[in-house]
Amino acid sequence: MKYLNPFTPLRAVALFLFFFLLSVSSFAEDPKTLEIGAQAPDFSLPGIDGKTYSLKSFAGSKVLVMIFTCNHCPTAQAYEDRIKALVSDYKSKGVAIVAVSPNYPAAVRLDELGYSDLGDTFEEMKIRAKDKGYNFPYLYDGDTEKMSRAYGPVATPHAFIFDQNRKLQYVGRLDGSEKPGSANAEDARNAIDALLAGKPVALAKTKTFGCSVKWMDKADWAKKAPEEWAKEPVTLDLIDEAGLKALLKNDTDKVRLVNVWATWCGPCVVEMPEFVNINRMYRNRDFEFITLSADKPDKKDKALSILKQKQASSKNYLFNSEDKYKLIEAIDPEWQGALPYTMLIEPGGKIIYRKQGAIVPLEMKKMIVEKIGRVY
Repeated sequence: MKYLNPFTPLRAVALFLFFFLLSVSSFAEDPKTLEIGAQAPDFSLPGIDGKTYSLKSFAGSKVLVMIFTCNHCPTAQAYEDRIKALVSDYKSKGVAIVAVSPNYPAAVRLDELGYSDLGDTFEEMKIRAKDKGYNFPYLYDGDTEKMSRAYGPVATPHAFIFDQNRKLQYVGRLDGSEKPGSANAEDARNAIDALLAGKPVALAKTKTFGCSVKWMDKADWAKKAPEEWAKEPVTLDLIDEAGLKALLKNDTDKVRLVNVWATWCGPCVVEMPEFVNINRMYRNRDFEFITLSADKPDKKDKALSILKQKQASSKNYLFNSEDKYKLIEAIDPEWQGALPYTMLIEPGGKIIYRKQGAIVPLEMKKMIVEKIGRVY
Protein backbone atom coordinates (compact mmCIF):
# COMPACT_ATOMS: atom_id res chain seq x y z
CA MET A 1 0.00 0.00 0.00
CA LYS A 2 1.32 3.42 -0.96
CA TYR A 3 1.23 6.29 1.57
CA LEU A 4 1.00 9.93 0.59
CA ASN A 5 3.72 12.17 1.95
CA PRO A 6 1.92 14.85 4.02
CA PHE A 7 4.81 17.24 3.53
CA THR A 8 4.79 17.62 -0.23
CA PRO A 9 5.33 21.22 -1.36
CA LEU A 10 1.70 21.53 -2.43
CA ARG A 11 0.41 20.34 0.95
CA ALA A 12 2.87 22.61 2.76
CA VAL A 13 1.57 25.62 0.85
CA ALA A 14 -2.03 24.61 1.57
CA LEU A 15 -1.33 24.30 5.30
CA PHE A 16 0.40 27.66 5.33
CA LEU A 17 -2.55 29.34 3.63
CA PHE A 18 -5.00 27.68 6.00
CA PHE A 19 -3.27 28.92 9.14
CA PHE A 20 -2.60 32.35 7.61
CA LEU A 21 -6.26 32.84 6.75
CA LEU A 22 -7.25 31.60 10.18
CA SER A 23 -5.03 34.16 11.85
CA VAL A 24 -6.26 36.98 9.59
CA SER A 25 -9.90 36.13 10.20
CA SER A 26 -9.41 36.12 13.96
CA PHE A 27 -7.64 39.50 13.77
CA ALA A 28 -10.43 40.91 11.61
CA GLU A 29 -12.97 40.41 14.38
CA ASP A 30 -13.68 43.47 16.49
CA PRO A 31 -11.66 43.17 19.71
CA LYS A 32 -13.30 42.45 23.06
CA THR A 33 -13.54 45.33 25.48
CA LEU A 34 -11.34 45.05 28.55
CA GLU A 35 -13.25 43.69 31.56
CA ILE A 36 -13.59 45.44 34.91
CA GLY A 37 -10.69 44.44 37.16
CA ALA A 38 -8.34 43.73 34.25
CA GLN A 39 -4.79 45.02 34.31
CA ALA A 40 -4.05 47.90 31.96
CA PRO A 41 -2.13 46.57 28.93
CA ASP A 42 1.16 48.36 28.40
CA PHE A 43 1.88 50.26 25.21
CA SER A 44 4.40 52.43 23.42
CA LEU A 45 2.78 55.13 21.31
CA PRO A 46 3.85 58.41 19.73
CA GLY A 47 2.24 61.59 20.97
CA ILE A 48 1.65 64.68 18.86
CA ASP A 49 4.18 66.50 21.07
CA GLY A 50 7.03 64.33 19.75
CA LYS A 51 7.27 62.16 22.87
CA THR A 52 6.73 58.40 23.14
CA TYR A 53 4.34 57.32 25.89
CA SER A 54 3.83 54.11 27.86
CA LEU A 55 2.16 53.19 31.15
CA LYS A 56 5.36 54.22 32.94
CA SER A 57 4.85 57.76 31.67
CA PHE A 58 1.93 58.06 34.10
CA ALA A 59 3.32 55.98 36.98
CA GLY A 60 3.03 58.85 39.43
CA SER A 61 -0.71 59.33 38.90
CA LYS A 62 -3.30 57.97 41.33
CA VAL A 63 -5.84 57.52 38.56
CA LEU A 64 -5.29 56.98 34.84
CA VAL A 65 -8.04 57.88 32.37
CA MET A 66 -7.59 56.58 28.82
CA ILE A 67 -10.05 58.04 26.32
CA PHE A 68 -10.19 56.60 22.82
CA THR A 69 -11.25 59.37 20.47
CA CYS A 70 -10.44 60.86 17.06
CA ASN A 71 -10.57 63.99 14.91
CA HIS A 72 -13.45 63.44 12.55
CA CYS A 73 -16.28 61.97 14.63
CA PRO A 74 -18.99 64.52 15.57
CA THR A 75 -19.53 62.80 18.92
CA ALA A 76 -15.82 62.92 19.67
CA GLN A 77 -15.78 66.63 18.85
CA ALA A 78 -18.80 67.18 21.08
CA TYR A 79 -16.76 65.94 24.05
CA GLU A 80 -13.48 67.79 23.42
CA ASP A 81 -14.23 70.65 25.80
CA ARG A 82 -15.45 68.24 28.47
CA ILE A 83 -12.19 66.33 28.30
CA LYS A 84 -10.26 69.58 28.61
CA ALA A 85 -12.36 70.49 31.66
CA LEU A 86 -11.61 67.11 33.24
CA VAL A 87 -7.90 67.75 32.84
CA SER A 88 -8.15 71.22 34.37
CA ASP A 89 -10.25 70.01 37.32
CA TYR A 90 -8.28 66.87 38.18
CA LYS A 91 -4.68 67.50 37.19
CA SER A 92 -3.74 68.78 40.63
CA LYS A 93 -5.42 65.76 42.25
CA GLY A 94 -3.10 63.20 40.70
CA VAL A 95 -5.26 62.19 37.75
CA ALA A 96 -3.69 61.64 34.33
CA ILE A 97 -6.00 61.96 31.33
CA VAL A 98 -4.78 60.66 27.99
CA ALA A 99 -6.45 60.58 24.57
CA VAL A 100 -5.69 57.88 22.00
CA SER A 101 -6.78 57.77 18.36
CA PRO A 102 -7.32 54.11 17.38
CA ASN A 103 -8.48 54.83 13.84
CA TYR A 104 -6.67 53.62 10.75
CA PRO A 105 -6.81 56.78 8.57
CA ALA A 106 -7.21 54.91 5.28
CA ALA A 107 -10.36 53.22 6.62
CA VAL A 108 -12.19 56.56 6.77
CA ARG A 109 -14.09 57.57 3.63
CA LEU A 110 -14.31 61.19 2.51
CA ASP A 111 -18.07 61.14 2.99
CA GLU A 112 -17.51 60.21 6.64
CA LEU A 113 -15.79 63.55 7.18
CA GLY A 114 -18.93 65.64 6.86
CA TYR A 115 -18.65 67.01 10.39
CA SER A 116 -14.95 67.78 10.28
CA ASP A 117 -12.27 69.60 8.33
CA LEU A 118 -9.75 66.88 9.15
CA GLY A 119 -9.17 63.16 8.81
CA ASP A 120 -7.44 60.97 11.37
CA THR A 121 -3.81 60.99 10.26
CA PHE A 122 -1.07 61.75 12.76
CA GLU A 123 -0.36 65.12 11.13
CA GLU A 124 -4.03 66.06 11.20
CA MET A 125 -4.16 65.12 14.89
CA LYS A 126 -1.53 67.80 15.50
CA ILE A 127 -3.65 70.36 13.69
CA ARG A 128 -6.81 69.53 15.64
CA ALA A 129 -4.96 69.60 18.97
CA LYS A 130 -3.55 73.02 18.18
CA ASP A 131 -6.89 74.38 16.94
CA LYS A 132 -8.67 73.26 20.12
CA GLY A 133 -5.84 73.87 22.58
CA TYR A 134 -5.67 70.32 23.89
CA ASN A 135 -4.21 70.21 27.41
CA PHE A 136 -3.69 66.44 27.44
CA PRO A 137 -1.45 63.97 25.58
CA TYR A 138 -2.94 62.86 22.27
CA LEU A 139 -1.49 59.52 21.12
CA TYR A 140 -1.65 57.81 17.74
CA ASP A 141 -2.32 54.07 17.33
CA GLY A 142 -3.67 54.05 13.78
CA ASP A 143 -0.74 52.27 12.16
CA THR A 144 -0.55 49.14 14.33
CA GLU A 145 -3.74 49.13 16.48
CA LYS A 146 -1.93 46.81 18.90
CA MET A 147 -2.68 48.89 21.97
CA SER A 148 -6.25 49.75 20.92
CA ARG A 149 -7.12 46.11 20.25
CA ALA A 150 -5.80 45.19 23.69
CA TYR A 151 -8.19 47.70 25.31
CA GLY A 152 -11.11 47.14 22.92
CA PRO A 153 -12.89 50.48 22.42
CA VAL A 154 -16.08 50.15 20.40
CA ALA A 155 -16.71 53.82 19.63
CA THR A 156 -15.21 57.27 19.86
CA PRO A 157 -15.17 58.49 22.54
CA HIS A 158 -14.78 55.51 24.90
CA ALA A 159 -13.32 55.98 28.39
CA PHE A 160 -11.27 53.48 30.43
CA ILE A 161 -10.49 54.51 34.02
CA PHE A 162 -7.83 52.69 36.06
CA ASP A 163 -6.94 52.84 39.74
CA GLN A 164 -3.45 53.33 41.17
CA ASN A 165 -2.63 49.65 40.60
CA ARG A 166 -3.80 50.11 37.01
CA LYS A 167 -6.77 47.81 37.38
CA LEU A 168 -9.77 48.82 35.28
CA GLN A 169 -12.52 50.25 37.51
CA TYR A 170 -14.74 52.03 34.97
CA VAL A 171 -15.38 51.63 31.24
CA GLY A 172 -17.92 53.37 29.04
CA ARG A 173 -19.25 56.83 28.30
CA LEU A 174 -18.11 60.16 29.70
CA ASP A 175 -21.72 61.12 30.32
CA GLY A 176 -25.15 60.43 28.92
CA SER A 177 -25.77 63.58 26.88
CA GLU A 178 -23.91 64.25 23.65
CA LYS A 179 -25.06 67.84 23.10
CA PRO A 180 -22.33 70.30 24.15
CA GLY A 181 -23.29 72.24 27.26
CA SER A 182 -25.89 69.70 28.38
CA ALA A 183 -23.58 67.60 30.58
CA ASN A 184 -20.12 67.65 32.12
CA ALA A 185 -18.70 64.11 31.98
CA GLU A 186 -20.59 63.12 35.12
CA ASP A 187 -20.09 59.37 34.73
CA ALA A 188 -16.33 59.77 34.37
CA ARG A 189 -16.20 62.27 37.24
CA ASN A 190 -18.13 59.98 39.54
CA ALA A 191 -15.70 57.14 38.83
CA ILE A 192 -12.65 59.35 39.34
CA ASP A 193 -14.01 60.81 42.58
CA ALA A 194 -14.74 57.35 43.95
CA LEU A 195 -11.23 56.10 43.19
CA LEU A 196 -9.61 59.20 44.71
CA ALA A 197 -11.67 58.59 47.85
CA GLY A 198 -10.66 54.93 47.99
CA LYS A 199 -14.21 53.76 47.32
CA PRO A 200 -15.59 51.31 44.76
CA VAL A 201 -17.11 52.81 41.61
CA ALA A 202 -20.88 52.61 41.95
CA LEU A 203 -21.55 52.33 38.23
CA ALA A 204 -18.53 50.59 36.76
CA LYS A 205 -19.73 49.86 33.25
CA THR A 206 -21.90 51.81 30.81
CA LYS A 207 -22.59 51.70 27.12
CA THR A 208 -20.99 54.35 24.95
CA PHE A 209 -22.36 56.21 21.95
CA GLY A 210 -20.31 57.50 19.04
CA CYS A 211 -18.63 56.62 15.75
CA SER A 212 -17.43 53.07 15.38
CA VAL A 213 -13.68 52.53 15.52
CA LYS A 214 -12.21 52.48 12.01
CA TRP A 215 -10.06 49.34 12.22
CA MET A 216 -7.62 48.73 9.39
CA ASP A 217 -9.43 45.56 8.32
CA LYS A 218 -12.37 47.83 7.39
CA ALA A 219 -10.24 49.74 4.86
CA ASP A 220 -11.65 47.77 1.91
CA TRP A 221 -14.97 49.57 2.36
CA ALA A 222 -13.20 52.91 2.05
CA LYS A 223 -11.24 51.71 -0.97
CA LYS A 224 -14.47 50.97 -2.81
CA ALA A 225 -15.69 54.55 -2.49
CA PRO A 226 -13.69 55.96 -5.47
CA GLU A 227 -15.15 53.21 -7.64
CA GLU A 228 -18.66 54.29 -6.66
CA TRP A 229 -17.93 57.98 -7.20
CA ALA A 230 -16.39 57.32 -10.62
CA LYS A 231 -19.78 56.01 -11.79
CA GLU A 232 -21.69 59.18 -10.88
CA PRO A 233 -22.96 61.15 -13.89
CA VAL A 234 -21.30 64.47 -14.74
CA THR A 235 -23.35 67.08 -16.61
CA LEU A 236 -22.92 70.68 -17.71
CA ASP A 237 -25.82 73.07 -18.33
CA LEU A 238 -25.94 76.57 -19.76
CA ILE A 239 -27.00 79.39 -17.45
CA ASP A 240 -28.05 82.98 -18.22
CA GLU A 241 -27.93 86.18 -16.16
CA ALA A 242 -31.33 85.50 -14.59
CA GLY A 243 -30.18 82.02 -13.63
CA LEU A 244 -27.01 83.44 -12.08
CA LYS A 245 -29.05 85.91 -10.08
CA ALA A 246 -31.18 83.10 -8.68
CA LEU A 247 -28.10 80.99 -7.98
CA LEU A 248 -26.44 83.79 -6.01
CA LYS A 249 -29.63 84.62 -4.14
CA ASN A 250 -29.34 81.12 -2.68
CA ASP A 251 -32.94 80.80 -1.66
CA THR A 252 -32.21 77.45 0.03
CA ASP A 253 -31.29 76.17 3.47
CA LYS A 254 -27.81 75.19 2.27
CA VAL A 255 -24.41 76.85 2.39
CA ARG A 256 -23.44 77.20 -1.26
CA LEU A 257 -19.86 77.06 -2.55
CA VAL A 258 -19.43 78.50 -6.05
CA ASN A 259 -16.22 78.12 -8.06
CA VAL A 260 -15.78 80.10 -11.29
CA TRP A 261 -13.23 78.43 -13.56
CA ALA A 262 -12.22 77.90 -17.19
CA THR A 263 -10.51 75.21 -19.22
CA TRP A 264 -7.69 77.56 -20.21
CA CYS A 265 -7.01 78.52 -16.56
CA GLY A 266 -4.23 76.22 -15.30
CA PRO A 267 -4.76 76.85 -11.55
CA CYS A 268 -8.50 76.29 -12.04
CA VAL A 269 -7.99 72.82 -13.46
CA VAL A 270 -5.26 71.93 -10.95
CA GLU A 271 -7.38 72.78 -7.91
CA MET A 272 -10.60 71.18 -9.20
CA PRO A 273 -9.91 67.85 -7.39
CA GLU A 274 -9.85 69.76 -4.09
CA PHE A 275 -13.35 71.04 -4.75
CA VAL A 276 -14.48 67.56 -5.75
CA ASN A 277 -13.20 66.21 -2.43
CA ILE A 278 -14.89 69.01 -0.51
CA ASN A 279 -18.15 68.21 -2.27
CA ARG A 280 -17.84 64.53 -1.37
CA MET A 281 -17.20 65.43 2.26
CA TYR A 282 -20.14 67.77 2.83
CA ARG A 283 -22.79 67.11 0.17
CA ASN A 284 -24.87 64.92 2.49
CA ARG A 285 -25.34 67.90 4.79
CA ASP A 286 -26.71 71.42 4.32
CA PHE A 287 -24.12 72.17 1.68
CA GLU A 288 -24.01 72.50 -2.08
CA PHE A 289 -21.07 72.88 -4.48
CA ILE A 290 -21.52 74.51 -7.89
CA THR A 291 -19.01 75.06 -10.68
CA LEU A 292 -19.43 77.88 -13.20
CA SER A 293 -17.38 77.74 -16.38
CA ALA A 294 -16.30 81.06 -17.90
CA ASP A 295 -15.52 79.36 -21.22
CA LYS A 296 -17.28 80.45 -24.38
CA PRO A 297 -20.48 78.53 -25.07
CA ASP A 298 -18.90 76.81 -28.07
CA LYS A 299 -16.31 75.27 -25.69
CA LYS A 300 -18.98 73.46 -23.71
CA ASP A 301 -17.83 70.00 -24.81
CA LYS A 302 -14.25 70.73 -23.75
CA ALA A 303 -15.39 72.01 -20.36
CA LEU A 304 -17.58 68.96 -19.87
CA SER A 305 -14.67 66.69 -20.78
CA ILE A 306 -12.51 68.17 -18.03
CA LEU A 307 -15.33 67.99 -15.51
CA LYS A 308 -15.73 64.31 -16.34
CA GLN A 309 -11.99 63.73 -15.97
CA LYS A 310 -12.15 65.31 -12.52
CA GLN A 311 -15.35 63.40 -11.65
CA ALA A 312 -17.12 66.65 -10.77
CA SER A 313 -20.60 65.23 -10.25
CA SER A 314 -21.82 68.45 -8.65
CA LYS A 315 -24.08 71.00 -10.32
CA ASN A 316 -22.08 72.45 -13.21
CA TYR A 317 -22.95 75.48 -15.33
CA LEU A 318 -21.45 77.43 -18.23
CA PHE A 319 -22.38 81.09 -18.82
CA ASN A 320 -24.29 81.28 -22.09
CA SER A 321 -22.69 84.51 -23.30
CA GLU A 322 -19.27 85.44 -24.65
CA ASP A 323 -19.47 88.78 -22.80
CA LYS A 324 -17.22 88.12 -19.81
CA TYR A 325 -17.92 91.54 -18.30
CA LYS A 326 -21.57 90.64 -18.01
CA LEU A 327 -20.47 87.50 -16.18
CA ILE A 328 -18.22 89.48 -13.82
CA GLU A 329 -20.92 91.96 -12.89
CA ALA A 330 -23.56 89.26 -12.56
CA ILE A 331 -21.38 87.16 -10.27
CA ASP A 332 -19.96 89.76 -7.90
CA PRO A 333 -19.24 93.48 -8.41
CA GLU A 334 -16.21 93.04 -6.13
CA TRP A 335 -14.67 90.47 -8.46
CA GLN A 336 -11.90 91.97 -10.60
CA GLY A 337 -12.12 89.26 -13.25
CA ALA A 338 -9.15 86.98 -12.54
CA LEU A 339 -9.67 83.23 -12.35
CA PRO A 340 -10.24 81.10 -10.41
CA TYR A 341 -12.83 82.91 -8.32
CA THR A 342 -14.58 81.29 -5.36
CA MET A 343 -17.45 82.37 -3.13
CA LEU A 344 -19.10 80.84 -0.08
CA ILE A 345 -22.70 81.96 0.20
CA GLU A 346 -25.06 81.64 3.16
CA PRO A 347 -28.76 80.80 2.74
CA GLY A 348 -30.36 84.08 1.74
CA GLY A 349 -27.46 85.23 -0.43
CA LYS A 350 -24.90 86.74 1.95
CA ILE A 351 -21.38 86.17 0.64
CA ILE A 352 -19.29 85.16 3.65
CA TYR A 353 -16.12 84.40 1.69
CA ARG A 354 -14.73 85.48 -1.66
CA LYS A 355 -11.31 84.65 -3.10
CA GLN A 356 -9.67 85.60 -6.38
CA GLY A 357 -7.02 82.96 -6.99
CA ALA A 358 -6.56 79.42 -5.68
CA ILE A 359 -8.11 78.51 -2.35
CA VAL A 360 -6.35 77.01 0.67
CA PRO A 361 -8.31 73.73 1.02
CA LEU A 362 -7.97 73.36 4.81
CA GLU A 363 -9.11 76.94 5.39
CA MET A 364 -12.09 76.36 3.12
CA LYS A 365 -13.07 73.15 4.93
CA LYS A 366 -12.86 74.90 8.28
CA MET A 367 -15.13 77.70 7.11
CA ILE A 368 -17.68 75.25 5.75
CA VAL A 369 -17.80 72.96 8.76
CA GLU A 370 -17.91 75.85 11.23
CA LYS A 371 -20.90 77.16 9.32
CA ILE A 372 -22.82 73.87 8.93
CA GLY A 373 -21.76 72.52 12.35
CA ARG A 374 -19.38 69.94 13.81
CA VAL A 375 -21.92 68.06 15.93
CA TYR A 376 -25.39 66.62 15.45
